[in-house]
Amino acid sequence: MLRTVKPKNARSKRARDARAPKEIEDPRTAIFVRGSHTGEKVNAAMRDLMALKRPNCISFSKKNVIHPFDNTSVTEAGHTSQSSLEFWSTKNDASMFLIGQSTKKRPDGLTFVRMYDNRILDMCEVGVTGLVGMDQIKTKKCTPGNKPLLHFASELFDTHPRFIQLKSILIDFFNGEVIDSICLAGLEHVISVSLSPTPASLNNASTSAIAETKEDLSTLPTVHIRGYTTRFLASGNRVPRVELTPMGPSMDLTLRRHQEPDPEMWKQAMKRPKVAKKDIESGLGRKNKRKNTELDEMGDLRGRVHVGKQDLSKLVGKKMKGLRGGAVDVDMESDGDDDGDREDDQGARKKRKV
Repeated sequence: MLRTVKPKNARSKRARDARAPKEIEDPRTAIFVRGSHTGEKVNAAMRDLMALKRPNCISFSKKNVIHPFDNTSVTEAGHTSQSSLEFWSTKNDASMFLIGQSTKKRPDGLTFVRMYDNRILDMCEVGVTGLVGMDQIKTKKCTPGNKPLLHFASELFDTHPRFIQLKSILIDFFNGEVIDSICLAGLEHVISVSLSPTPASLNNASTSAIAETKEDLSTLPTVHIRGYTTRFLASGNRVPRVELTPMGPSMDLTLRRHQEPDPEMWKQAMKRPKVAKKDIESGLGRKNKRKNTELDEMGDLRGRVHVGKQDLSKLVGKKMKGLRGGAVDVDMESDGDDDGDREDDQGARKKRKV
């Protein structure tokens, strides 16, 4: 772990404050790490996932002897695998890892690691059984950095503990910057996550029964990840007709090992900041029961006042000098004598010239 150093100047202080916890989190940075042995399938899968994650990703070019599920495994630098992940997370300000490793016992494996406070929160390992890369599908690709539309098509993502964890990790992995609204044209691609046909024992079992029974990985369905680009066509009304075009990647994953989060750490990670006292006094954080009033983004109370219809004919305003009756009458009476006065002025000017 890196020791905490007191900032010496304003620049280092801003860098330290940028890594401090925030109420609205920054986009999660993911580090892609290759193990000591990786196959062509794992490299292609990591390359496609990196293309979807850009620009919030860091790639380690060198291979590393790392086994995140083994606490006793020692890397080349003399550290354990988990301490190396914590060191990389602190140094690069990254909160997620994707580790590619292929062994004889577990070929073509990908491990998703999620961090909290530069410590390992939970992990999930999957095996890549099928892959069609983005370079093999000759279609238009999405713009890097755009937020995808995630679609999870199965009830097990809300009932089974393993798929609930996988859904949470994938949402954190693909989710970018937190925004309030998005333009319709900004939805350029869709990532669909579905499952193969599941046995009746999993569909009818409750969450508590699944947690109590011993886990059998062979009974778990295969996870299918598909990437599509969107096309908005005319439909005759305000809502356009949407068509999906395969973009890639097309992955088939099987669940393997996993590590559940520590209950205390999970509780701390899910904790939300309390609303400040001054915000509560201004009305932020509580329901407003007054009629025709609302709270804006700054916490100020805004209301709408309804008044009766006013009779503006009886409204008395200040009269200007140019609009008074006497001045207007004098000007009207003197209009007939203007021509004679002008002739006298012209005659006087001619005499002076002579």
